[in-house]
Amino acid sequence: MQTVQSMHKAVQGAPGPLLTAQQVHRMLGIDRSTVYRMAEDGRLPGLKIGRQWRFRPEQIQRLLVGVSVTDAVHEAPLTRSAVAAASVIEVAADLLGVMMVVADMHGVALTQVANPCEWFNSRSQDLDFAAACAAEWRLLADELDLEPRFCTGRMGFDCARAYIRSGNSLVGMVLAGGVAPPGSDRTDLYRLQDDQRRRVLGALPQVAAVLSRAIQDCAPRPSREAPAKTRRAQ
Repeated sequence: MQTVQSMHKAVQGAPGPLLTAQQVHRMLGIDRSTVYRMAEDGRLPGLKIGRQWRFRPEQIQRLLVGVSVTDAVHEAPLTRSAVAAASVIEVAADLLGVMMVVADMHGVALTQVANPCEWFNSRSQDLDFAAACAAEWRLLADELDLEPRFCTGRMGFDCARAYIRSGNSLVGMVLAGGVAPPGSDRTDLYRLQDDQRRRVLGALPQVAAVLSRAIQDCAPRPSREAPAKTRRAQ
């Protein structure tokens, strides 16, 4: 009875309708079985009501827009260096005059969006917008071209990405965006001259390389046991 009352209180305290596992798996782009497994082990914050899992929209939104670093959705080498990644892109985004974020290969943000443009700031609390960002980033992850280049996305601004590696594997992306397309007169996006755009494209692989090295530095190292001493037969 006490469990039922506490569960009811938790549900009552949730702002707005709770999300189902099916809605969450669509928003995050992961299998429904993965949603259940992550909810069970605590990586995905949720409420279990009977046999069903329910999720608070604002907590899923934090995962999509990268408000929470420690609650990153996917277990990957990059999550261990997410704090370092946030520091790197904060500096890089400010110097380059763009907004930047680090995401995994599923489009899930692992850091906060650094140096967000005015247009992004005005929509950052919208859950549908957060889901649209994740979907856009997933498309960039699927592109085969390894060379960073600007492309205009469905949300109307230019974005470019460079891959982050762990060994021979691609584990994430550094994304630079919020840039007005050439010829645009929009004032709510960052407007870059041709040389500034080239500077961003040249810097992205360097930022990605720094984060790739950070992954190696954060990787758990195997413990070295002292070799057993051989005893001489008496």
